Amino acid sequence: MELIIGGAYQGKTEYAKAAFGLNDGDIFVCDKDGNVDFGKRCISHIERFSFWCVEHGIEPADYFFEHAENAENLIVISDDISCGVVPIDKTERAWREANGRLLIRLSKESQHVTRVFCGLSQRLK
Repeated sequence: MELIIGGAYQGKTEYAKAAFGLNDGDIFVCDKDGNVDFGKRCISHIERFSFWCVEHGIEPADYFFEHAENAENLIVISDDISCGVVPIDKTERAWREANGRLLIRLSKESQHVTRVFCGLSQRLK
């Protein structure tokens, strides 16, 4: 597994396309409906999936690894939502915590973890 993290609009998808030879058809972009196509090579915006899980009382890390049959071959992209002001809203705080747990588990399972900032990649693992 490959994990790519970074702030919004920092070039994570462009980095993944160049580094792994991906095209748009290889990438599943999550929205907040909870659907994830684990058959794609790359899953983008996993933080949106986390939000759906929190809204439905599901632990994102558990759900992800129960349903991702070929997780070792996935490229996962996530916006870093851990920085900035802590939200007042209880659900948004729970989302940040749950997404953090998911990213910790993903980073442990990943061969490499890359942070992208201003279009520049930095290997963390």
